[in-house]
Formats: sequence, C-alpha cells, structure tokens
Amino acid sequence: MERFNIAIIFDMDGVIVDNHAFHMKAWMQFFNDHGLPLSEQEYKQQINGRPLAEIIPKYFGKHFTPAMSRQLGEEKEAAYRELYKDHIVPTPGLVDFLEILEEKNIPKAIATSAPPANVDFTLQTTGLKKYFPIITDDSMITQGKPHPEVYLKSADQLHTPPHRCIVFEDAILGVQAGKNAGMKVVGVATTHPREELENTDYIIDNFEKLSLEDLLDKLSL
Repeated sequence: MERFNIAIIFDMDGVIVDNHAFHMKAWMQFFNDHGLPLSEQEYKQQINGRPLAEIIPKYFGKHFTPAMSRQLGEEKEAAYRELYKDHIVPTPGLVDFLEILEEKNIPKAIATSAPPANVDFTLQTTGLKKYFPIITDDSMITQGKPHPEVYLKSADQLHTPPHRCIVFEDAILGVQAGKNAGMKVVGVATTHPREELENTDYIIDNFEKLSLEDLLDKLSL
C-alpha cells in the first residue's frame, strides 16, 4: 500500500457540515432572548470558531461563573441542535473524500471549538463517527482559536509533526489557529467568501471532486 507521511485534521462546524446559517440563527435568537444585539458580521468575526467559555463571559459579563456560563452555553447549543436536526447532512463530497483517506490509510481527526454534545449530535446524525477515532473538542482545551492548542493536541494524537498536517477550516480564527500551529490550511468557503480566506494555502467550496493527489500537489506535500 502506498504510504503518505501526512495527517488530515478537520474542523467540524462549517467543514464536516455546512451549518453556518443554523449556528448564526441560534446565536441571534439566543442574544435576542437575552436582550443583546448581534449582527451577522459580528457573528462571523467575533463568535464563529470561538469556544463557549470565551463567548459567554465576553458578552454577558466576566462576573459569570463557569457554571453559569455552561448553563447559558447549553441553552444556546440546545436551540442550535433543535433548529438543525431535520436538516443536517455531510458537506457535499465529504464522504467520498473520507473514503479515499480510508483507502490510503491516512490518519485523520476532528479539532473543534464545539462542545462534546454537538460533536456527538453531528457525528451520530450524519453517520460519520466511524471515520474519526480521534476528536479534540472544547472540553479538552484551555485556549480557543486562534491559539493553536486544539490543532497541536490533534497532531500529537495523530503522531504526525505539525508541518505534515493539513487542516480544513471555514472560520477566520480557525485558519489563524492552523497557521499558528505551523500546518497547511485549506479554506472551505462555506461561512466566508473565498476573498476572506486568502490567508490559506488552498481554497475549496466543498469536497466534491477533491483529489488527494491534486491537493498534495497544491500544498507542495
């Protein structure tokens, strides 16, 4: 079997599933319920890609205890899952690409700022759990994106040096995290238009017709 000295790390929201609109709707509904304004631009720049533990204190006050922040966070995430449950599907072309990685025996992982309940919801509902034996979620990190911790922890579990890891990211903060980790970053243009993902090494709209050989060629790996 041909061997590839690489590993691939997937962000979850906006990459595994194209759920940007549902998260944004849930956040806006949540903010409105608590009497706070939230624009789409602010969501994209300040919220998307960040863990709940950072978002809640920033907008609701630093006096919030971790328990209070968790309770508010769970309220928002429950609303998101309810909104999305009848619409969730894998990003176009993803399953075929994952099958290619399986055939080539290329290790892969999920690295996400999402809480464990959302990870379970996403992977169980889409049937993708079997592809991802390695998952790093927000319960396993102390510093959110753009800090590289989530990606460096994933690389460590994959037993692959960061410079041989490829990250798939949709969020600006996530792209920065992948770059800060010293990894190649592929931008997935689901949440942001292509022109806002110029700091990546390559940009795709989704995984349809994505060739592993072409990808490695584009990334010079």
